[in-house]
Amino acid sequence: MAKRRGRGISRRDFVKLTTTGAIAAGLGPAMHFGQAPQKTLKILQWSHFVPAFDTWFNGTFTKQWGQKHDTVVTVDNINLVDLNTRAASEVSARKGHDLFMFLSPPAAYEKQTIDMTHVYQEVEKKHGKKIELGHRSTYNPKTRRYFAFSDAYTPDPGNWHKDWWAEAGFPNGPDTYDDLRAGAKKIRDKTGHPCGIGLSQELDSSMAMRALLWSFGGAEQDEQGNVTINSKNTIEALKFMKALYQESETAEVFTWTPPSNNQAMLAGRVSYVANAISVTRQSEREHLPIDSKIMISPALKGPVRRIAAEHVMNCYVIWEFAENKEGAQQFLIDYMDSFHDGFVAGQFYNFPCFPSLVPNLKQEIANDPRATPPDKYKVLGNVLDWATNVGYPGYATAAIDEAFKTWVIPTMFAKVARGDETPENAAKAAEEEYKRIFARWK
Repeated sequence: MAKRRGRGISRRDFVKLTTTGAIAAGLGPAMHFGQAPQKTLKILQWSHFVPAFDTWFNGTFTKQWGQKHDTVVTVDNINLVDLNTRAASEVSARKGHDLFMFLSPPAAYEKQTIDMTHVYQEVEKKHGKKIELGHRSTYNPKTRRYFAFSDAYTPDPGNWHKDWWAEAGFPNGPDTYDDLRAGAKKIRDKTGHPCGIGLSQELDSSMAMRALLWSFGGAEQDEQGNVTINSKNTIEALKFMKALYQESETAEVFTWTPPSNNQAMLAGRVSYVANAISVTRQSEREHLPIDSKIMISPALKGPVRRIAAEHVMNCYVIWEFAENKEGAQQFLIDYMDSFHDGFVAGQFYNFPCFPSLVPNLKQEIANDPRATPPDKYKVLGNVLDWATNVGYPGYATAAIDEAFKTWVIPTMFAKVARGDETPENAAKAAEEEYKRIFARWK
């Protein structure tokens, strides 16, 4: 027997060895005998408008977190216009990422996500209460559960050309919608440069039209979730937009995509856009000649109030079919501990939903050596006085989510501005569409 073992191995031993080897090979290089395979965490989010944020998040924070938690973390960044299509695909396949970040409240996916109450509770234990904007963007008061977790929001201020507005008699830029209409017309008449408020089926137009609607006292719904779009206030907002378009804009705004108003402002072609600070950050980053000419202002004041939607609302969901739900929750909780680093890396683009994470926000943004002048972003210090959630004055419900994604509001405004519909007929048609949508989600 001893000699036979010396010449080779038995069939039984051969099978045992090769089977064990095959299993080890199948588990890959991370497998060690006696150890569990390394965990994975898959994250999907947009390609940030400030590239330095992705550099920090992907290259620094996630790597450090993965090493600490023995987890291979992968981050896939995609264009913001592809987020909703990718989400629908993952839900249909019941397979995809563990963490998925939307840029608007994804309430329609509540049944496909886990409750984020635990994440909010753990973060609030360490960092205090979240802002109302974060609560209303991620909470369903009927089911009493959080369908998403929001770490940050982005203000939606005005961006205006300093020289042209000063020549038009507004050295501090427009402060009200009446200022916008009067000044934009003067600039267009004198220089040929139009106003750049979008009227197409895309994110920036959608946010700008909501700000206009709310500022005139209109709204999609009331606090109880009843459809209220067909009102005198809505009709007045529609009349205003038609006049602004006819007096100060061009037809290109009907076909704009999210980057279009950025590009138009940076090229020196338009006098005013409603957008996040991605406009000025790009001008600073690329050292564009127009950089010192672009100024920032709060949301414009309308006849009823000064108000605007946040430009984007970060909303992380964890799919109920995610493979690493526990790791995804812990990642978000730990991420908030390092939020300030991301705030700095993202050059003030991501404002905190937990104010204590950036306790000196007003002071930080009031003196930025990258900006010309250094206090350019100071006006955003009181952003929570005028920023609100999609679905205001109610919650960001599934019905509001569908209306947002099907562009009901910008379509209504575009039809009136183009002259295809009267304000009264457009408001009535929007009301019928909202009632159909709301009925489906009751």
